[in-house]
Parts: sequence; C-alpha cells; structure tokens
Amino acid sequence: MASLHPRDCRVTGVTLWFLPVATRVPLKFGTEALTSVTCARVRMEVVGRDGRLAHGWGETPLSVQWVWPSTTAYAPRHESLKLFARMLAQAWAGSMDWGHPMELGHDFVRDWLPRLHGDFNASGLAGASGALEPMPWLAALVACSAFDLALHDAYGRLHGVPTYETYQRPWMTRDLADFLTPEAGSGVEFRGRDVADGLRPQRVETLRAWHLVGGLDPVHPSELRGDEPDDGHPVLLADWIRRDGLKCLKVKLRGTDAAWDEQRLLSVDAVARENGVEWLTADFNCTVHDPAYVTEILDRLLVDHPGTFGRLLYVEQPFPYELAEHPIDVRAVSARKPLFLDESAHDWREVRRGRGLGWTGVALKTCKTQTGALLSACWARAHGMTLMVQDLTNPMLAQVTHALLAAHVPTIMGVETNSMQFYPDASLPEARVHPALYRRREGCIGLDTVRGPGFGHRIEEATRELPEPVYAG
Repeated sequence: MASLHPRDCRVTGVTLWFLPVATRVPLKFGTEALTSVTCARVRMEVVGRDGRLAHGWGETPLSVQWVWPSTTAYAPRHESLKLFARMLAQAWAGSMDWGHPMELGHDFVRDWLPRLHGDFNASGLAGASGALEPMPWLAALVACSAFDLALHDAYGRLHGVPTYETYQRPWMTRDLADFLTPEAGSGVEFRGRDVADGLRPQRVETLRAWHLVGGLDPVHPSELRGDEPDDGHPVLLADWIRRDGLKCLKVKLRGTDAAWDEQRLLSVDAVARENGVEWLTADFNCTVHDPAYVTEILDRLLVDHPGTFGRLLYVEQPFPYELAEHPIDVRAVSARKPLFLDESAHDWREVRRGRGLGWTGVALKTCKTQTGALLSACWARAHGMTLMVQDLTNPMLAQVTHALLAAHVPTIMGVETNSMQFYPDASLPEARVHPALYRRREGCIGLDTVRGPGFGHRIEEATRELPEPVYAG
C-alpha cells in the first residue's frame, strides 16, 4: 500500500556486521548445546520526505540451535544463516517504498521475505555449506529482525522522538485493521485502533528478571564437574539467586524423560524455596508430542508437591514449532496452567491458530521482528491472551530493544533476561552506559538510562570497535 504521509521514511543504505560471541558456560537448546553465537548488527540509513537523513541500529543473535533444530552439523547451518542475512541486507538496501516502519516492516515480511526464503531454499544455497535440509521459516524471520529493528530505530532518530511514541496517529496512516483480522465471532474490532492501543499507556522503568536454569547448569555442589569458569560470576544456582536477588526462575527441561524433568523441577524448587524465590516456569523445549506427558507431570506435582505446583506460574512451548504440521489440541495442559506459545508464535496468524488449539498465552520476542512482536501483542491482548517477553540470550544492543518491548507490553511478570549468565563480558561497552540493564539487582533490571530518540541505545556513548562489515550498500 503506497503511503504519502509527510512523516514517511525510505531506506537509503544498509551495513551489516557479524559479531562473534563465546559463552562462558554452555546453554542447551533441545538436543543441542550452544557454546558460541554470531550476532547480526545492522546500521540502516533512511531519508525523510524533506530530504533529511538519519540512521538506526538493530541487532539479533543468530542462535542456530534455536532457529534451526537439526541433526545436521552446526557449521553448515551457521554459514547458511549468515549467507541469508547478507542476502537480506541487499534486499533491504534495494527497497524503494515509503512509509512508517510498522508499514514497511509488515510489507517486507508479508511480500518479500517469503520469496527470498523460498528462493534461498529452492536454489540449494541452504545446502551450499552442507546443510542439506531447507532453512526453516523461523530462521529467516530471525535473520530479518535485525534489519526491522534498525528501521524502527532510524525512524525515531529521524524525527527526534522515541520510536514507541510513533505507533499511533498522526505518525501512521494505517490502523490495526490494515494489519490484523479478528477471530470470527470474538466481537473484537481493530478498525480505528492503533498499535499503541495494544501497549501500556506508559512504559515501566523496572522489570522483574527471570533467570534461566539451563539443562546443563549445576544446581547443587555435587553437580560441579571441576571445569567451571572462575571469572567472578556465580556458577551454582543458589549463588546466582543471592547475588542478583532473584525471585523468578525459568527451568529448561528435556521433554523426553518425564522422570528427569520432574526431578529437575523439584531440585530447582528446593533451592528456590531456601533462597526466597517466588515463581518458576517450565520450558519443555518443543520436544513433547503428547499432552499427557505434561499433564501427568503437573498432576503428580499437584498431588505430591502442591507448593511446587503453586509456584509454577506458566508452562512454555512443550510441543513442536510448526502448528500447521502439529495441530495438537493442548487444552488439557492449559486447563492446569497457563500455556505460552514461544517458537510457534511466528506472527499473529500463528497466534490465532494456537488460540484455536487451546494455547492461552504468547511469549513475544524481538528476534521475530519488532513489527511482528507488536502485532502479535495487539492481536493476543485483544483476544484475552496473556503476554510474556522471552529472551534469546540477548547481549549488546539486542538487550535494549528486548527490555523495551517488555517495558511497553503488560507481561504476566517482568522479562526473561539471561545474557549476563552466559556471556556477560560481551556487553561491557553497553553496560557502561546502561548499567542497570545488564546487571540484575534485587531481582530486577532497570531502563532509567534508556532515553532519547529511536530506541534510546545511546550507541555513540557505547564505544565498540567493529570488524569489517560483511555488507555495505
């Protein structure tokens, strides 16, 4: 849809960097362990109708194990995803459309990204480095998110205002009805409503922090192997809780070993109770295929360990990613605990599909694009679903936009934030500018320093030496 709004912008240039980050301890995703990640950092230049130029920044970890679960070796999947990101840089740089970032981002993901993704897989480029299976849509979406984030930041910087102030008229020409379709018979009406209507009237400045207990993380001293890092950061769960004043723990489970999963929850909860933790959530890592696996664990907890059951605030994505391929009726689980889509929540259409299957909540992530996260939030909230903002172990600039999303949507409680567990030193330049954002204190992170136009990165103050870009155009 063509836009003639005087506040429109158009992309005039894109620069892409790959920033490698190593973990201090492994992080397990499903059947794989992450020991390093490449972050895609994007600088996007835009022009306004009056000829003024501005640039914005976006960043996303290309977490291969999460976006592309497979038995194929890591290296070819990693190289394929980086190649696709370079192709996206060229496509965004060649965009000639005018509009608001919500409009441009929505249209790119709707019209351009499926074609680029399909062509990439059909051409065999996804297998050029040995990854012989097609690249999943989630991987394409995550690669696209850094560009989408940079566009939203650039727009705010162009006009000298925080980007979140622009998600309404008079900044936008389209309302929610141009992006979203309500569930038939729901009584929901999107015509005349703005994106801002689905957000908090005012952002919160402090967020309760959820700590991730990974599948490989030692909970008790008996689980120490002797090769843990000695870098001044905690290793054992109790030490993390005491140092950071944690009140919320997310527990990674296997989803393939019910006895292990139940014992893991009980083991973590024992440490939690001793140290004043109030809430747990269980993440089954998309490996469950039968709802009975989850309901039987929950029922045993209710009967034998009611305190643990009561502290379990919600359950996260036990079932496979693609809802169309795995249309599992999950009402038996959501009748017991709130059940949140995560990996499956690609966009609002998948959220709608999930709601029809019995899911009751949505875990939002900026790594699925800022545009998509906001539209999913608006659709879900209008239809009575609960929201959460989950981490992709976001370091550096990615942490800023991740926390900002959680500050602007009414989550069930706070935000998951765990980059300070797995690669704290990666964010040292940004942490000097935003100390409360990269270190959890009294169980919370703070956004008091995130100020100014765009997303308030204040990147000019966070001096970081960047490598040579992999694309500039």
